[in-house]
Amino acid sequence: MSKAITDTGTGTKAGGFSGIDYLKITVFGFALSALWGSLHSIILPVRILDFVAESQKNAYLGLLTFAGLIVAMIWQPIAGRLSDRSGYSWGRRRPYVLIGTILALLFIPGIGLAGNYIVIFVIYCLLQASGNTAQSGYQGFIPDLVPEGKMGLASGVKVLLEIGGGIALLGLIGPFMDRYFAGKEGSWLWLNLEGGSWLWLSLGLLAIILLGAMIATVLTVKEPPGTGAPKLSLPSLLYTTFKIDVKAHRNFVWFLVSRLFIVMALAPLQTFMLYFLQDVAGVPNPAEVTANLLIVVGITMLAVIYPAGRLSDRVGRKPIGVFAGLLGALGILLLYFFRDSYGSIMCAGVLLGVCTGAFFSTNWALATDLVVKGEEARYLGLTNLATAGGAALARLIGPMIDFFNARSPGLGYDVMLLACFVYFLVGSGMLLKIKLR
Repeated sequence: MSKAITDTGTGTKAGGFSGIDYLKITVFGFALSALWGSLHSIILPVRILDFVAESQKNAYLGLLTFAGLIVAMIWQPIAGRLSDRSGYSWGRRRPYVLIGTILALLFIPGIGLAGNYIVIFVIYCLLQASGNTAQSGYQGFIPDLVPEGKMGLASGVKVLLEIGGGIALLGLIGPFMDRYFAGKEGSWLWLNLEGGSWLWLSLGLLAIILLGAMIATVLTVKEPPGTGAPKLSLPSLLYTTFKIDVKAHRNFVWFLVSRLFIVMALAPLQTFMLYFLQDVAGVPNPAEVTANLLIVVGITMLAVIYPAGRLSDRVGRKPIGVFAGLLGALGILLLYFFRDSYGSIMCAGVLLGVCTGAFFSTNWALATDLVVKGEEARYLGLTNLATAGGAALARLIGPMIDFFNARSPGLGYDVMLLACFVYFLVGSGMLLKIKLR
């Protein structure tokens, strides 16, 4: 059993916390990021082209992911609230990881089975609900189990694993989905695959990683038993889940606003980059190049996450977060002015990788600093109002991209980049409003 945990049933932290403990409580994030990163950046953009006209692809992709992320934004805090109040003998968090993952594994094949836009729309929303059930439990591990003074390091490890998961399969899934879209036959390892099989191979790899991470988490993380709490009626549950005393927790509100804008700046780049490279840069294999760009971003993020987390424990979270936001704005400028150069696009990816890694490593540590004790999963679930909410709002730019592109080729992507630039500046400024002791 981890030395950091006592079986008092109180959820309090005691003793030391070893290196392997950091991995135990964060490995599930690796699998979640592999799932969402591959779906949002490659699989769904390619799959949508099976159902909608080329001129409407940004709008339909944006609306699909907007709806799913609204589900995530609403459901994750509710699941977090239920987790906080759970009384299971084997912990408050792991039951939600288990149940959510099992449901997600049932819905993942639906992405491949869907025969029209409506079906994939419904399946994606159900997948978001199940995935966020699991995530609500997983997010409670750090505030529950990590000793004070090591939150920054634990948050850095968490983001490190999440970024690793986000890029781990892109080098495979990018080429796989290019072959799927082109309907090509080919071989991989000892497999001889037809066109449609590349999609199933991609989805199967994601499902295997999610299942493995869930099993590792459920078996290795040790929690004290949940204490339980009186059951709430549905109106009371909803009210107590989303209620925030703005006056008492003003800093948490500023944190949410800042995170909202930074996520709004990053989400369009992930969602519409494949179409940007196809329509503006004119690359013949956009899924593979998108994967290469995201791998560059991910590797850069990996390089800065750990030192950023450690540094934030010493100099504070705000200075690093502000610097990261400004660096992201610089990356957008590079992407805007030098979009025709493959090398410049990859350099912009490096800047955006440093921005993303530094911001989210320190930002999650800032969240754990600001959460209310005893309601950690609820408040960390409320961060999803900013995370999923920002990502959802960012997707609404999809119809705008198609609207402006119809008037002048590429103009819609200029509007997207301008919006991202402004979002980075506003998000950085909002961090300055937070006052910490």
